[in-house]
Amino acid sequence: ILFLIPFRKYFVKDMHGKYPFPEATASTQVLISGERSGSQAKPLLVAGIVGGLFDFAVAAFGAWNENFTSRCCELGTTIADKAKFVFSINTSAALLGMGYIVGLKYAAIICFGSIAVWWVIVPGIALIFPDMTIADGVVAASASPEQLFSYAKSIGIGGIAMAGIIGVIKSWGVIKSAFGLVGQIFKSGNVEKHVERTQRDISMKIIAIGSLLTIIVTALFFYFDVMGGNLLFTIVGILIVAIIAFLFTTVAANAIAIVGSNPVSGMTLMTLILSSIIMVVVGLKGTGGMVAALIMGGVVCTALSSAGAFITDLKIGYWLGATPKKQETFKFLGILVSAATVGGVIMILNKAYGFTPDNSDVMAAPQARAMAAVIEPLMSGQGAPWLLYGIGAVISIVLTLCGISALAFALGMFIPLQLNLPLIVGGLINWYVNTRSTDVSLNQRRNEKGTLLASGFIAGGALMGVVSAGMQFGGLNFANTAYINAPISQIVSLIAYIALIIYLTKASMKA
Repeated sequence: ILFLIPFRKYFVKDMHGKYPFPEATASTQVLISGERSGSQAKPLLVAGIVGGLFDFAVAAFGAWNENFTSRCCELGTTIADKAKFVFSINTSAALLGMGYIVGLKYAAIICFGSIAVWWVIVPGIALIFPDMTIADGVVAASASPEQLFSYAKSIGIGGIAMAGIIGVIKSWGVIKSAFGLVGQIFKSGNVEKHVERTQRDISMKIIAIGSLLTIIVTALFFYFDVMGGNLLFTIVGILIVAIIAFLFTTVAANAIAIVGSNPVSGMTLMTLILSSIIMVVVGLKGTGGMVAALIMGGVVCTALSSAGAFITDLKIGYWLGATPKKQETFKFLGILVSAATVGGVIMILNKAYGFTPDNSDVMAAPQARAMAAVIEPLMSGQGAPWLLYGIGAVISIVLTLCGISALAFALGMFIPLQLNLPLIVGGLINWYVNTRSTDVSLNQRRNEKGTLLASGFIAGGALMGVVSAGMQFGGLNFANTAYINAPISQIVSLIAYIALIIYLTKASMKA
């Protein structure tokens, strides 16, 4: 939070209108509609009920499969097994609404990144390198498309890292001015005395001193509990954490601004890789090194998650006319509440679904497995997939030179296909609603109505997701596993999804 505050004006005000901020848009619409009530509250409420019940029917009752895939028929299964080509789309209302708010431009870039990995690189690996071992002794020719993606998404990690570096370079003027402001304040006091209310931040002295104290406290934690009292390991560890957290904070904010999805896992993986390599160089290896790398990755991961959520809050405040200083002050209280409750949430998820394979409803935790797979070989002296990281980095550089959002494309390469394709569907609906009339004001009213409905889908899906998790925790599970695994559940899923698309399109046009 302290790292992000100096960048608030840049992301929230200076870049206003350049990023869609989907989650902030949805939340703002909910707040505005609740305040105005009447004509705006009714469609939002109806959309929230429709989207909530739609997703609740899947999560709680297993009314249909949450994904429609090409494996629903024998031909599709054969193509997936032989050609490593698979089509998969998540049919949730929340993701459809997210796609509408993201818009066609960024949705298309994200989907092109996903298509490049799933429909070009994954089949290409199996075709060109059929005997290559990708993981746990599995060779490319016999691997599933999903297994090949777990290997190929390292390209996305490299792309995200390079996009982050490019973003830092582009934002260097902002970073430099933030440091300059700190120096100016310590020399001459508060220079923002006459700044308008809606642009007032917490004092830069508090930010500077608070950041320093936070780093010192974290360093003490490292020294006494993680690094075994070794001063060299502690200094190296805290430098890695502080530098990466500071630089990647802007990446997290950019990602949230573009697609409403924070690539925390990708940036955490990159942190783990860098941490492992550097800690091995300074002499920390084995189990102790793995634990240290995990803790360092955990600190960075938490910082980036908080930064991503915080930039959404600040954007909502900007639209509503809030005072940033008050938002920033109360955010610290919010973080304390989050820290105190998140352990309980993890325990509920563990009891409801489980994280270990002895539960049939186990949560796969693919990122955790990926992180373990990254740390072990590095700490034991083996290498990382540097070639794949390098390919991703080159792709980001080329896209940036072509004027295309490298971060959006890299996110598409990293996030699974079924979560990206709904964005292009929602983006196409947005385009359709905005272009059906030559009357600009009518198109604008239709788009506002569509944004309202999409926000309802997101809010309703999120709320009912919490309810369904609570039901799972209470032992209430009405889903029929045999039906969910049968092809018919995917056919029903597609039919329901088409009906939802028609509803969103038709209702948006009635502005």
